[in-house]
Amino acid sequence: MAVLRPSSVSASDSSASIFHSQKKLVRVGEIHLGSLPSVRRNLVSRLEASSNSLRLGQQLTSDKMGNKMENLDKTDQGLDCFEELKHRFLCFKKQKYLEEAEHFQALAKAQYPKNSRVCPSNILGFQPGEAFMIRNVANLVPPVENGPSETNAALEFSVNTLEVENILVIGHSGCAGIEALVSMQDDVDSSSFVENWVANAKVAKLRTKAAVGHLSFYQQCKHCEKESINHSLLNLLTYPWIEDKARKGLLSIHGGYYDFLNCTFEKWTLDFKRSCNEKEGPRYLVKNRAFWC
Repeated sequence: MAVLRPSSVSASDSSASIFHSQKKLVRVGEIHLGSLPSVRRNLVSRLEASSNSLRLGQQLTSDKMGNKMENLDKTDQGLDCFEELKHRFLCFKKQKYLEEAEHFQALAKAQYPKNSRVCPSNILGFQPGEAFMIRNVANLVPPVENGPSETNAALEFSVNTLEVENILVIGHSGCAGIEALVSMQDDVDSSSFVENWVANAKVAKLRTKAAVGHLSFYQQCKHCEKESINHSLLNLLTYPWIEDKARKGLLSIHGGYYDFLNCTFEKWTLDFKRSCNEKEGPRYLVKNRAFWC
């Protein structure tokens, strides 16, 4: 998950991050929280050891092809920070993914013990000081009623202290955490930390079984990867301080999905007003879908 700082913040592998440009964004587990170009406050000074490191994090950087990437803090007010992230993702695909296709195809097929396969700083080009990241297994946000956790502590800090304006929850294909969830028995093994954690997305699993239970295990997992993201978006609204800011238009909540195999990225925004006005209770309705390929 990622949070964009008061300008930006971000997260992924599940992980999360918070962007600290003049736009705010947060990402978590892979959930990301981030800040948009409209935000002009700079919180990096609170987090960086020196003004020198802050200035370094805000400098324009050049990629291998000589193309300049705009720092999220310095994008024009009229430019959505997600347009800048799209540009960075496409640069990653062209200059990194396609040049090292065999390496990334291998990562898509297997996760090695010492490595996390999704690095938001890599695929979305975050620079030092731009994003605050929260990472956890299966990219989940637990509901407030489940009690304290490292994830919701980071959310509280990013929303109430850093005052991020965007939260981006990012999932990805081939997620081992979601595979564990889909293959898990109904009765959770109380001795398994993994099963107890991914059980936070049990509703997403049930919705997946109801919708595509007749399909292969692989197809069920792919469906559940996105279903769990949307479930996490709704779980964010169980936190009063997130729901209050979203209602007032001070905080936007987004979902993202990275496809390893094809190197594509989907992004969407939770339609807060329509989602909360449903007669049968809150359900996720989205807007501003984008597909980066």
